Amino acid sequence: MTYDLYIGDRTFSSWSLRGWLMLKSFGIPFKSHILGLYSGTLEADLAPFAPARQVPVLKTPKGHMIFDTLAIAETLAQAHPKAGLWPEDPARRGAARSLVAQMHSGFSALRTHCPMNLQNAWEEFEVSENLYADLAYLETLWNYAFKMSGDQDWLFGAYSLADVFFAPVAARIACYKLPVSQQAQQYVDKHLAHQDFRQWRAMGLTKHYDPFPYNMPCASVPWPGPR
Repeated sequence: MTYDLYIGDRTFSSWSLRGWLMLKSFGIPFKSHILGLYSGTLEADLAPFAPARQVPVLKTPKGHMIFDTLAIAETLAQAHPKAGLWPEDPARRGAARSLVAQMHSGFSALRTHCPMNLQNAWEEFEVSENLYADLAYLETLWNYAFKMSGDQDWLFGAYSLADVFFAPVAARIACYKLPVSQQAQQYVDKHLAHQDFRQWRAMGLTKHYDPFPYNMPCASVPWPGPR
């Protein structure tokens, strides 16, 4: 019973990272397939998965195509109820779903101004007013979760889909050295040290880009997480 996951470039595709972590971190068997997100072939590569227009795309063992990360999350949680994708406690589970939905539909300034880049970090990145607003709301959501879980390492105690959806956000905070509270920074560091996140990043570093996408008018500095 193996899934097929179709993803984009690991260094830059935040939604692909979410899809991959949903399977990898909860022990669900799958195979990854890279599509041409930055090589100009994505439209042709996605043709067999119409009406999908973006990665990731999940093909279930029965051949069903799921082409949205929120839909993928719910599909996997329904098919694997004992895998622990959502918190077991109903209150935490409802809160986790709420945070995931907020991430899925919001934070436009963070997405626009801080594209995911797992290769390096940027020094002295200028934070806009809209980005400050996104960071403030992010802290509100995270503090809500930490209060509910008793300030445990992950948002709702054990690692869950809520953490999966915020993994690329943690990567953005690290990459652009965005200003967050000490508790939020500790949560970011927890993601950077997560074994599956590190494996994903390491695989992405095997591919080199010339020119490099998403260059910034900032000094490039080494990645802040574990090597």
